[in-house]
Amino acid sequence: MNCPLATCYTCLIMKYCVLIIDGAAGWPIPERGGKTCLQLAHTPHLDCLAREGMVGLVRTVPQGMEPSSACACMSIMGYDPRVYYQGRSAIEALSMGIPVEDGDALFRCNLVAVRDGRMWDYSTGHIESEDAHVLMEAIQEGLASEEVQFYPGVSFRSICKIRRHPETLRATCSPPHDIAGEPIAEHLPRGEGSELLRHLMLRSQEVLEGHPLNAARQSRGQVPAAMIWLFWGSSKTAAVPSFRERFGVKAAMTSGVDLLGGLARLSGMDMLDIAGVTDSLDNDYAAQMEGALGALEEYDLVVVHVEATDEAGHAGSIEDKVAAIESVDREMVARLLPWRGRALRVVALPDHPTPIATKAHSADPVPFVLWGPGVAASGATGFDESEAGSTAVFIEEGHTVMDRLIGGF
Repeated sequence: MNCPLATCYTCLIMKYCVLIIDGAAGWPIPERGGKTCLQLAHTPHLDCLAREGMVGLVRTVPQGMEPSSACACMSIMGYDPRVYYQGRSAIEALSMGIPVEDGDALFRCNLVAVRDGRMWDYSTGHIESEDAHVLMEAIQEGLASEEVQFYPGVSFRSICKIRRHPETLRATCSPPHDIAGEPIAEHLPRGEGSELLRHLMLRSQEVLEGHPLNAARQSRGQVPAAMIWLFWGSSKTAAVPSFRERFGVKAAMTSGVDLLGGLARLSGMDMLDIAGVTDSLDNDYAAQMEGALGALEEYDLVVVHVEATDEAGHAGSIEDKVAAIESVDREMVARLLPWRGRALRVVALPDHPTPIATKAHSADPVPFVLWGPGVAASGATGFDESEAGSTAVFIEEGHTVMDRLIGGF
């Protein structure tokens, strides 16, 4: 029997795109008429996907777990964090190629800015990687030992590896992006295992104070780095089944941050090398999506992760977050619509909310849209938290989204 390929998607080789708009969801903003950033943004292309596809809410962070991107993105990638998640820093270390042994403790190590004893900027003004590496070299020279090593990453993000001190993993640590404007003395590591962490953080102030690069940054009107901040402690990552074993498809990822690179490596995905992909507002959104869609000639599935929306949320900037969402819509989602009627199925969603009010991650469910062949519309008229809540479609276990994308709904 003849089959018209344009209408019978079961006869086609299906391709898949997962678009993670990091931290794009949020809470109503009173000074903006009670609208969220997703509602404030002009997103005609996401709204088109929403009208044509399945829209609802999904819980990407299991109840009781930390609302980190590591946990949430692992969930979106089809892995239950309750089974596989053991901490974020070890995942980033994996992406960076840092050797990790059983018993090692790994901590995210941010270069942060402090003013009048308060957390001024968790990212040192989104310091350029080149400058960050110079300052982290000074930290390595001044603080490293046989037991403690520092590894620079992307921008303000580095990793500290501590050997023979597993007790440090029991310390209570605060992410710096959660304590903007608050006295740092109240948020230094505390409890069992915190002594070494506090020692390293406070000693780092002596290393960075008066560093020539900090002086140069100040003269250029840039934010100087005051100290390192250790948090998100974790042990060595556990083995997980490869994505291909799990879902039967060949997958690749594009992202501007080490965390997603670590998740890709952990799951056996390839990382795409696309020029212009960054962790901030200067990301080349068009090039990132063009590169991802081009990679579908070789791969069955691509994960496209955008960090800029989350960074704007942490900065508490409504304008930047709305602008980043609109860039995703205009430069990325618009490039998906020409695939309408072809063998491409898409899911687009934030990994977690990053509300402007708190400048921190939230564990609230996030809106999602599933679009493409075989997907029936659920009645939404746009893509935002309210529209998603109105459809009565709710997925309690976020790690099942990938099963729905690839296997059915």
